[in-house]
Amino acid sequence: MRVLGRTPHASALHARRRRRELQLLGDTPDVDVLVVGGGVTGAGIALDAASRGLRTVLVERRDLAHGTSRWSSKLVHGGLRYLASGQVGIAHESAAERHLLMTRIAPHLVRPMAQVLPLFAPDHVARGVYVGLGYGLGDGMRRFVGTPDAVLHAPGPLGRAETLRLAPAVRTDALRGSLRGWDGQLFDDARLVVAIARTAAGHGACVLTRVSALELHGDGALLRDELTGETMRVRARAVMTATGVWAGEVQPDVRLRPSRGTHLVVDSARLGGSDVSLTVPVPGSSSRFVFTVPAPHGRTYVGLTDVPADAVVDQPQPDDDEIDLLLGVVNSALAEPITRDDVIGVFAGLRPLIAGDRQQTSDLSRRHDVRETDDGSIAVIGGKLTTYRRMAEHGVDAAVRLRFTDRAVPGCRTRGIPLVGGWPRGRLAEIDAAPRFVRRYGAEAPYAASLPRGPGAARGVTAQELQWGVEVEGALSVADLVDRRTRLGLVGADAAASRAAAADAFARAGIDPVRDR
Repeated sequence: MRVLGRTPHASALHARRRRRELQLLGDTPDVDVLVVGGGVTGAGIALDAASRGLRTVLVERRDLAHGTSRWSSKLVHGGLRYLASGQVGIAHESAAERHLLMTRIAPHLVRPMAQVLPLFAPDHVARGVYVGLGYGLGDGMRRFVGTPDAVLHAPGPLGRAETLRLAPAVRTDALRGSLRGWDGQLFDDARLVVAIARTAAGHGACVLTRVSALELHGDGALLRDELTGETMRVRARAVMTATGVWAGEVQPDVRLRPSRGTHLVVDSARLGGSDVSLTVPVPGSSSRFVFTVPAPHGRTYVGLTDVPADAVVDQPQPDDDEIDLLLGVVNSALAEPITRDDVIGVFAGLRPLIAGDRQQTSDLSRRHDVRETDDGSIAVIGGKLTTYRRMAEHGVDAAVRLRFTDRAVPGCRTRGIPLVGGWPRGRLAEIDAAPRFVRRYGAEAPYAASLPRGPGAARGVTAQELQWGVEVEGALSVADLVDRRTRLGLVGADAAASRAAAADAFARAGIDPVRDR
């Protein structure tokens, strides 16, 4: 049977819906849950609350996934690094959430990715034993949470020839083979956030981008439509904030210690077109690695640094030392070194780490926290992209316990709710659409592919993909399409070549794009 995808009207986000829901909110301003922040955590909270039957409103002052959520490594980690440092609880939580994402929540957006760590003489035996032990522990956790071998394979050694077949750019001198592990890879982190927000909208949540919370209290907020300047007061039983690294600005009693993680963007051909993650140890560290990640549009990301961030800004910029570190480490495993001329883009994100006693940000825990702040709102802080669903569950549980004592509210349901486009992994091949569309849209791929033809963007991004972003995924501006719905903005030349086609998509949809400030 071939699957014909469709888009339920209730889950589609677009400019017209935004106007209707703003008007409705102005007419009936009493809600159950107000969520501030449109990253992965805020979207997850909105889905959790709405799926419990609570009238939920999410406001985001810019666009979905505008901040930290789009600057990740695009990985769904199983928590191996946390096992190595003895953080068994967060390792288990990471592995369990990876399992849900890969098997039930978003199999079309998360795929298994091989991690190949080349072993060079003379220390290949000791390195292999040490890393192999870690891979084995991680695989044990994978089995413990129930992820089958068909989804993530067991780790194991590879010979020299197989190593070079999978990672042809690796240098051959002193190469003795490699170790191959497995983890989950997101097609795109911003796409995950949009899918969560749309799923929340399908359960009745009101998702409003370019709406700011000017005054925040435990029982409501003054909101401003950033497109018109109009304001309205909303009353809420529970106000929940998921503002990431901006939490300290929204609630001064929240202490964070952000760190910056930087990635380089190179052409995949520069690494032989490899579809695996080449993993290279950072000298002097037993738990840090630089790795490559195959990405859409024929690109590959090289990351990841972990340095203290001096300032919280919308679009963090790496410094020269970070770029040199990444190039130096990855080049130690390559036959032909990557130069600065090969770097066609860079991006950096800030991790919202909870302040602690440790000196190095790389040593701070990635565990999340839920707390009632001085203004009476409930803040969900810290954590990591992989565990967004669990963070949301803990946050809404706290809101129910503190604010809904007179009302029976169901427990969390999101373990069993697929995101829009969700389809069983073993049946993705049944979907009647090109693999490119299936990986982006899952069961909705045939609907997206059936949209009218028109001018395409760079790197093969089609007119249908652009129009889908406008009519279904809530893009309000050309930048929303280029930077967050397609990720062409990661490379300046791709962005410049795509803006006209993005503007044309708005014209076909009969919607005027907004101008970003």
